[in-house]
Amino acid sequence: MKKSLGPNTLAQPAPVWAVGSYDESGKPNAMIAAWGGICGSDPACLTVSVRPSRHTYAGILKHKAFTVSVSSAPLAAEADFLGMASGDKVDKFAVTGLTPVKAEFVDAPYIEEFPLVIECELKETVDLNVHVMFVGEIKDVKCDEDKLADGKYPDPEKVLPLIFSPGTRAYHTVGERIGRGFDLGKKFLKKG
Repeated sequence: MKKSLGPNTLAQPAPVWAVGSYDESGKPNAMIAAWGGICGSDPACLTVSVRPSRHTYAGILKHKAFTVSVSSAPLAAEADFLGMASGDKVDKFAVTGLTPVKAEFVDAPYIEEFPLVIECELKETVDLNVHVMFVGEIKDVKCDEDKLADGKYPDPEKVLPLIFSPGTRAYHTVGERIGRGFDLGKKFLKKG
């Protein structure tokens, strides 16, 4: 029997995405956003939701760009700190030892040590009351070469992306591969 938990943000899992932007004075900054995901494929787009009170918010609006750096499990403490501290009070890169790199295709920094990076141009904003959802058109994806499958796709077993469990506030990473998409379900095609 399922128990009702009411309207809540308990979708599983949530990403641990470091949203990078230059602040209004041009200083690199990054914050963790768990509210985000792919939202379109042509053009390729993703969303991240940020509270207007966050230091990152004004920088994204000013520069019309942001990056998403996907943390790996070994860098969980650094990623967690990016979500705890405010960039208007502390230089998060100096404190964590992480390295900001100017993105190639957009006016925003990404985190060198995080294995997967997505460069986005701000396409649209949607006011969701407490958060504003930024829709970013993906201009490029970069991945550490040793984290690729077949030399062309990020491999989750190598990237070890950090994921978040809302409610329990616990970090996890992905498990082992259980099969291929658009292949496991073929056994039902004959029945349908």
